Amino acid sequence: MSVLAEIIAGVREDLATRRFPLAQIQELMLHAPEVIKPKFSKSNFGVIAEVKRSSPSKGDLAPIPNSADLASRYEENGAMAISVLTEGRRFKGSIEDLVQVRNVVKIPILRKDFMVDEYQFYEARAHGADLVLLIVAGISKSQLKDYYALTKELGMTAIVEIHDLLELDSAMEMEPEVIGVNSRNLKTLEVSNDIFVELLPRIPNTIIKIAESGIASQEDAAFAREYGADVILVGEALVKNNGDINSLIGSIE
Repeated sequence: MSVLAEIIAGVREDLATRRFPLAQIQELMLHAPEVIKPKFSKSNFGVIAEVKRSSPSKGDLAPIPNSADLASRYEENGAMAISVLTEGRRFKGSIEDLVQVRNVVKIPILRKDFMVDEYQFYEARAHGADLVLLIVAGISKSQLKDYYALTKELGMTAIVEIHDLLELDSAMEMEPEVIGVNSRNLKTLEVSNDIFVELLPRIPNTIIKIAESGIASQEDAAFAREYGADVILVGEALVKNNGDINSLIGSIE
């Protein structure tokens, strides 16, 4: 079983322990904060800053006792959006982190998780998420289509995440507004910035392009920008440098 398959199996098991009747979570959704649309731009290079305690590849990264404090620091430092990991087993995140962050920031929030059940989309919106991640490698084509439609129906923005050319083809069938290119192979956890070189230029410029994983320095950020990234999603480097976004992107335009 691949790393991705193991993570998804755990996500399904954990979801079964917290699942409410769908009608109940839909009722909660009616009282959720209004959706905040991301202001991603081709002309303004930006950062989605991630609340990330741990990862399958690196283990523990930072304790982050208060996710709201870190998210507030990110917002003050100019983040375009906050990514909140809600997967518990490998990333040590939770829905409670999402709630805490939503209570303090006024910029969009990405619920970063392995979305494999429609319940998770209602759950995300009910707890204040504005964006969700659709990992093409982790779902079928029919699920991708259904989940993309559900995300739009709920008013949220989908980041359709890809890692290779076949996944790009699948993503393009959705006519997406945003595509994330992950330089990490989620099945093996290997990282290669060559993925940015191969995929970012192939995505039409009408689509917002997000570079994910492997961005640890200003040089890495500039490299992603050179090949067409409009936004970078960064967790590890930021949690290790006290949320200093400027040191990561500097004067990159």
